[in-house]
Amino acid sequence: MESVVLYARDIVEKDFLSLSADTTVREGAKAMKDRKRGFAIVGTPALPKGIVTEWDILSKVVAEGKDPARTPIGDIMSTDLLSIDAGAGLSAVSEMMTVHGVRRLLVKDGGEVVGFITSRTMLARMNEYVDKVSAQISRLQAPWF
Repeated sequence: MESVVLYARDIVEKDFLSLSADTTVREGAKAMKDRKRGFAIVGTPALPKGIVTEWDILSKVVAEGKDPARTPIGDIMSTDLLSIDAGAGLSAVSEMMTVHGVRRLLVKDGGEVVGFITSRTMLARMNEYVDKVSAQISRLQAPWF
């Protein structure tokens, strides 16, 4: 029987945006818009320094009246990076996101960021997972004659 256990590596989105800390908020916001991302990792996948989100831009730049063309994203990034190992199970991913109240979680493999999981991705993959498990249960319960 095929395994239906779901791990972080199975639901990770690998296409993420990373920017250097000296990128201006204006340049970062444009890159986020162009890539249709609500956040960017600051630094490199091997050495992430922080994360900047649309909320950071709104609350720390726009609401404070700062000039986005002169403010580096390194000044507004959050440095509390939550990550989970690619081999962690779905329940661990869900628990970490819930306990810490985050919508995004970095996924690391061997210490390097390989992607991220969002609450939206989590819901979509969970629906697929439930469908797959349900199909296996139906096959197991079907008469074999």
